[in-house]
Amino acid sequence: MASATRSIVINAPPERVFDVIADYEKYPEFLSEVKSIRTSGRKGNQVDIHYEVDVMKRIKYTLRMTENRPTGLSWTFVEGEVMKDNKGGWVLEATPDGKTKATYTVEVALGLLVPKALVTAMVESSLPKMLESFRKRVESA
Repeated sequence: MASATRSIVINAPPERVFDVIADYEKYPEFLSEVKSIRTSGRKGNQVDIHYEVDVMKRIKYTLRMTENRPTGLSWTFVEGEVMKDNKGGWVLEATPDGKTKATYTVEVALGLLVPKALVTAMVESSLPKMLESFRKRVESA
C-alpha cells in the first residue's frame, strides 16, 4: 500500500476546520478532482461517502467515515473501482495561538495492474495541493 502523512497549520479553530472537512457534498466546489459526492447510511457519527473522482481516469468508490468532532475523523474502504483499499484520517489539534494543526494520513492500495510507483506519485503529489485547498476553504469561510 502507498501511504503518506502531511500536516498543515490552518488559521482557524479545530471546530471550524472540522466543519469544512465534514461538509462532504461541498468538496466539488474546491477540490477539482472531485466530480460528485453523495452521502448515505448515516448512523450516529458514521456515514458512507460515495465519491466520483477524476485522477487520470474517472473512478467511483465509497468510504465509511467515523467523525469525532472536533478532533478529526477516520475512514475505511467500503467498495470501489480500481481500488483495493483506502484508509486514513484527519487529526485536528488546537495550537496555543488559536490555529489548528491538521494532519492528514492516507493509505491506498490499487489493483494489481497499477504500478506501485504510480500510486505513490499520485498520493505524494496530490496531497499538498489538497491540503492547501482545504486551508484556503476554511480561511475564506
